[in-house]
Amino acid sequence: MQRSKEICDRLAGLFEGQIDQAVIREAVEKILGAIGEDPSREGLENTPGRVARAYEELLAGYRTDPIELLNEAVFEVSYDEMVIVRDIEYYSLCEHHMLPFLGKAHVAYIPDGKVIGLSKIPRIVDMYSRRLQVQERMTSQIACLLDELLHPQGVAIVVEGLHLCSVMRGVKKHDARMTTSAMLGAFRNNMPTRQEFLDNISRGASPYHL
Repeated sequence: MQRSKEICDRLAGLFEGQIDQAVIREAVEKILGAIGEDPSREGLENTPGRVARAYEELLAGYRTDPIELLNEAVFEVSYDEMVIVRDIEYYSLCEHHMLPFLGKAHVAYIPDGKVIGLSKIPRIVDMYSRRLQVQERMTSQIACLLDELLHPQGVAIVVEGLHLCSVMRGVKKHDARMTTSAMLGAFRNNMPTRQEFLDNISRGASPYHL
């Protein structure tokens, strides 16, 4: 378990302590003034505090310890067929513009003597999504942690994302989605296994909307 913690920390820093809300409030006031707004007007006077509290929630993944998160929820079993948890909703902030991106993650693994509690897989997705992120790295981090925790026969992750930095600014393409994947072990080396996973997550898939 210690090795898994070290790898996850190295992939995207586990920070100690609480978010500095006072600094965020001051920064938001300066931004409001810089864009020509009056930070003291009725609609904005409490905005710096709201933003600071929102960032504490949206970026909680920096202060989530993966070992505490799992809470010993790794169990020894003889099951060795594919386990899939699909349509896991996530919300994150793009590290380039600090604008949201959101979508669904589909996670699978083939056990080799160990399984993880069902609720922990969505919590792992939440832990990595609630950081300043790029979708490619988040996908790899989820796969890495499961591989290091369980040493399974294989791990497969597919993440779909709608990026508001592309919808609201820049190219302004409302319907453009991004798909990333990470395939380890049997999913990388065995095409029928990979196809079984892809068929399962595409069957009855529900689209997500803003």
